[in-house]
Amino acid sequence: MTQQVTTLVILGASGDLSSRLLLPALGQLLTDHPERSVKLVGSGVEDWTNAHWRSVVRAAFKTMKCSGPAVDALLAGTTYVPADVTDPKDLQRILDAADGVPALYFALPPAIAAQACTALEKLTLPAGTTLALEKPFGTDRRSAIALNKQLAKLVPEDQIHRVDHFLGRSTVFNLVGLRFANRIFEPLWSSQHIERVDVIYDETLGLEGRARYYDKAGAMIDMIQSHLLQVLAVLAMEPPSTMGAQDIRDAKGAVLRATRVWNDSPLESSRRARYTAGTVEGEKVPSYAKEPGVDPARETETLAEVAFQIDTWRWAGVPFTLRSGKALGERRREIVVTFKPAPHIPTGLKGVKEPTKLRIMLAPDEMSLDLNINGPGDPTEIERASLSVEFGPGQLLAYGEVLEGILDGDPSLSVRGDTAVECWRIVGPVIAEWQKDEVQLTTYRAGSRGPSAWHPLG
Repeated sequence: MTQQVTTLVILGASGDLSSRLLLPALGQLLTDHPERSVKLVGSGVEDWTNAHWRSVVRAAFKTMKCSGPAVDALLAGTTYVPADVTDPKDLQRILDAADGVPALYFALPPAIAAQACTALEKLTLPAGTTLALEKPFGTDRRSAIALNKQLAKLVPEDQIHRVDHFLGRSTVFNLVGLRFANRIFEPLWSSQHIERVDVIYDETLGLEGRARYYDKAGAMIDMIQSHLLQVLAVLAMEPPSTMGAQDIRDAKGAVLRATRVWNDSPLESSRRARYTAGTVEGEKVPSYAKEPGVDPARETETLAEVAFQIDTWRWAGVPFTLRSGKALGERRREIVVTFKPAPHIPTGLKGVKEPTKLRIMLAPDEMSLDLNINGPGDPTEIERASLSVEFGPGQLLAYGEVLEGILDGDPSLSVRGDTAVECWRIVGPVIAEWQKDEVQLTTYRAGSRGPSAWHPLG
């Protein structure tokens, strides 16, 4: 484990990510852990004063009702440095404002973050410096490798946090606890008993003003290449010896190295679509192609679905289908594990139509087990029943869990460099076929369940 961070430096502190997510999460973390002592340095292109910056931090903290000695100490000592983060001289001024061991959080567009990392090479970083970067990590396999090489020139791998807030500490622990702390599940967790696994992240939200980023990424890069492949890795990994960084990251990496597109056929195993005008939750939504900032010629997908296979003894023959989309009629964030049908139903029992299904809902984290049981009335009639439970809520916001790992020097839940490369390798063939229009871009009405021809998952 690396040294504990004593100064959090937010590069791009005047942006939306900082005020909406990072600062409230930091305030919540300090409220829950008043014994922490953290200095905060903000930096951005805006020519803000320390007083203005302090007012921005205070306003963000109020959204989470943050208070306590650690919060008061941070507010009293926080500073702001106007700077061009691609200029080594400006970066040195930022580092000079930090005390002790700094963590540099790149709340910046990926291209600017990469330029800042190049500029940092010209400086001598304080011992123990941590770097935290938001996805996407590169734009393809080759650029991810290049970014890793650049970062390796600056600090060791265990001091690099490639942030994926989607898999926060509580969600990972919930999944790991479910699998490995219950003897009833782990013996069944293989191709011997599981028919298929679907990971679904359907949103009712549309573009929400994010065209500048989303129109170049689409559902594949925004969700499947990053977040949902990380979910797949935790679901399918072998039992780790500990919850330590090396064991968790090794287990996830082994799964992803064995993952590829189902039958190596993007044409047969992937689907893409984008929404047309419609109504979502009573609100009219324009066609994606007519959203401000969208270039229709890019043919960016807003709904993507890809089936993958994992070439291991445990998972051979089991399709893992990942799906994510926007402007859909139902918000659906769940993992559906479909077990194989019972090998024989005794003659005389009626009504068995579906196999057992385990549903794990994300945000909020809940679970249900759909079973076939004898219902009331006719004892030979099988009915469907669901056993449900809520996981304990995490103590912190997702970004609070991210910041806690960064401040503690614990990279166990961040994406390791080789894993970032593997994720691009896995989806690369699909993206290539989509760019050649080998897979048709279909449409669906905003507020619907998706294209009518698509068979629903789960």
